Amino acid sequence: MHDLAARLRGLPPSLGPVRLIAVDGHAGSGKSTFAGRLAHALGGAPVLHLDDIASHERLFSWTDRLVTEVIEPLARGESAHYTPYDWRARAFGTPRPLPAAPVVLIEGVGAGRRALRPYLARLLWMELPREESWARGRQRDGAEQREFWDGWVAAERAHFAEDPSRPHADLLVLQRIAGYEVLPGPATTPGAGPEVTLSDGPSRMW
Repeated sequence: MHDLAARLRGLPPSLGPVRLIAVDGHAGSGKSTFAGRLAHALGGAPVLHLDDIASHERLFSWTDRLVTEVIEPLARGESAHYTPYDWRARAFGTPRPLPAAPVVLIEGVGAGRRALRPYLARLLWMELPREESWARGRQRDGAEQREFWDGWVAAERAHFAEDPSRPHADLLVLQRIAGYEVLPGPATTPGAGPEVTLSDGPSRMW
């Protein structure tokens, strides 16, 4: 994980002074856990969870809010402030700061959407089939969220059908028994440097 963190820190900034790294994948694929471990390896990099940006009314139509509250301030080198959504209270809470750190992680379904890709230094995709991901998510959230999950699955299918992220991923992240395996993604340019493709040797485990 520290090797991957070092490679990401070495990238040129993509949003003002920030290297914005997106972690996308199907719901239940392990994005939050991976992003947390990567943030730790980066020395405590800030993590924006898209669960705090989305809401019941706007499962996927939150780009305008993200741009206004997060992208534009970071592009100016300023700390962003966003209002996290409380999924139980169905209301937005107190604003939280998101500093313009050298590396900022954004994780969640749709983090690699077309409107955000121009601002990203790298797009990472959690490589887990959607049915397996959704089964994990349903098990995690329990019976009380069954109705929500039924609606979510339909919404996620529609989102990725119209705006897929995986074809544009720079790296694919596979969770293994011991750590993670990171492989070149579909968007990798053949012959690019090792800091982009991780192709200088066998697949790494983090």
